[in-house]
Formats: sequence, C-alpha cells, structure tokens
Amino acid sequence: MDSSDRPRYVLGEELAIRKLVTFYYREMSRQFYTSGEKHDFWEFVYVDTGDLEVFTDSGRHHLTQGDMIFYKPNLFHGGRALNSTALNLIILSFECAAPCMAFFEDKMFRLHENERQLLSRIVQEGLQAFDPPIDSPHMAGPPIKRDGAAFGTDQLIRNYLEILLIQLIRKGEEGKEAVKMTSVSAELEGDDLMQSVIRYMRDHIAQPLKFDQLCEQFTISRTRMKALFRDKYGMGVMEYFNRLKIEQAKRLIREEQANVSEIAERLGYSSLHYFSKQFKRIIDMTPSEYARSISARALRLRGKPREPSDPEVGAEAEHPGRIPVE
Repeated sequence: MDSSDRPRYVLGEELAIRKLVTFYYREMSRQFYTSGEKHDFWEFVYVDTGDLEVFTDSGRHHLTQGDMIFYKPNLFHGGRALNSTALNLIILSFECAAPCMAFFEDKMFRLHENERQLLSRIVQEGLQAFDPPIDSPHMAGPPIKRDGAAFGTDQLIRNYLEILLIQLIRKGEEGKEAVKMTSVSAELEGDDLMQSVIRYMRDHIAQPLKFDQLCEQFTISRTRMKALFRDKYGMGVMEYFNRLKIEQAKRLIREEQANVSEIAERLGYSSLHYFSKQFKRIIDMTPSEYARSISARALRLRGKPREPSDPEVGAEAEHPGRIPVE
C-alpha cells in the first residue's frame, strides 16, 4: 500500500481558544470595588489571595482563595473586596463559541492541585510573553506580544487554557471532585517537595529562616534544594523566601491595618531600614511609595482623579518576581 493511501485519524476538537481579550494579574487594595460591566466574550476570575464578593444577574457570590468564577458573554458582573482584605486576582477573558462552553454558565469552582498547576503555567507564560507583562498596572486591553518572547508562548498559553477548561468539564461530568494523583516520577516528587518547603516558609514567614535549616527540616541535600528552586522558579531558595516576605508585606500594606514599622516588625525584620531596603530592591518602590500607589489606584477605580503627588501605579518594576500561584 502506498503510504499516501494509508488511512489517517483526524483528531477531534471540542473547544478552541484563539483570541484573548484581556489577561491580568491584579493586586487590589482592601477598598477595591467595581460597579460592574458586561461584554460579548467569556471571562473568568481566580482569587489568588483575599476574599471577593461578586454580584451578577444571578445573585451574589463569595469567593475565597482558590476559587474561580466564570462570566458568560453579556452577563452583567461586578465585585468588591470583603472583610477588609487585599486581593490578588487573575482575570482572563477570551472568545470561544464551542457549544461545550455552556457548561461554564453560572459556574464557580474550587481549584485543586492539578488545576492550580495549569493556571500557574498560564500565568508564568503570560509574564514572559507580553509587554507590558500581565502583572503590570500598565497592562490594559488586549495583550501585546513582547519582542524576543520565548518560542511557542502563545501556543502554550492556548494549550494550557484549553486543558484547564477540559479538565473542569470532565470533573463536572464525573460528578466528583478532582483528586491529586500520586506519581513516582522525579519531577512530581520534586514539585511535592517544593510545595512542602513553600508551605513551611509561609508558616514561618516572620522567622529568620536559614538555608541549612530548611535542608535539615526536609532531609535534602543543599545541592538538590538549590537545583529544584533554580529549575522551577529561576532563583535561589532564600531569594524565594525573601520575595514571599515582601509579597506578604504588600498584602498587609494594602489592607491598611498596620503602619510600615509594624509590618516590618511583624515579618521579623531586624530594622525598618533593612525592610525598606529589601522592599525597594524587589519592588523598585519604597513601602511608602507602594502604599501611595495603591491608594491612587483605588481612587482611579472609583472614578476620582489621581493627585499629582501620587506615584504612578506602574512605578513598580514591570516584573518584580511574581511568586507563582500555589
């Protein structure tokens, strides 16, 4: 038989996402409020940290860390921060006319480990693919491809997003929660170990952790610990811990429940000067400048003009080393 006559199997396609409308990683103050909007494309919102109240035509919904909600086309929706908590949100909107998208109408999900990993990969690609990156306050409207972006970033975002949607549909059809599968592969073992290390870091965020202390706690060699974090996050173990502390500091600043000196003390910094120095190094703004930028953003969201003395919200470094979604 001529090879050209050999039968081929045509792979089916249940859904395809070829156009993004918006893609943001947003840090909101505890005064965050939006009066609402509607549009002719799909959107989902994922709560990375904080409490969010969403109101739609179908009612009000309370989302906490790890929750995702979908807005179907032309559904009116708005939201606000709850319980005086600062918010970190992932907001992604896209076009998709596949009939199976009807599954997501009026749906909320609690994401599990495998789904959060997919979302984390989407975010990481978005941080590298676009200019400005998705966590920059300068990002507005459709993403713009960055010159020199890594090969295949668009396709990976599309593939990861389609896989995430398919997995959520499958979970719904099975009528049960997704469960984390155990694997003996070295990669997943490494991921599990890193998640345990990161949880330990978060639980001891105010303590002066040492690298050797972490290695001893998890019975792992210094060489392997370094390699795992370098390969996964592109930074050293203690640099990751320092950035976790600054992310926590940013959240506390946005919640406006403590002043800068109290935050430095709460996070275990030896002095206000050292805290401010670390904050400036990672965020490219002092804590006070960051607090003013958050206030300026809240005013603009409420339709009030920015004061000339307020720093531009985008003064933060365009890519301050985002801690990936956990």
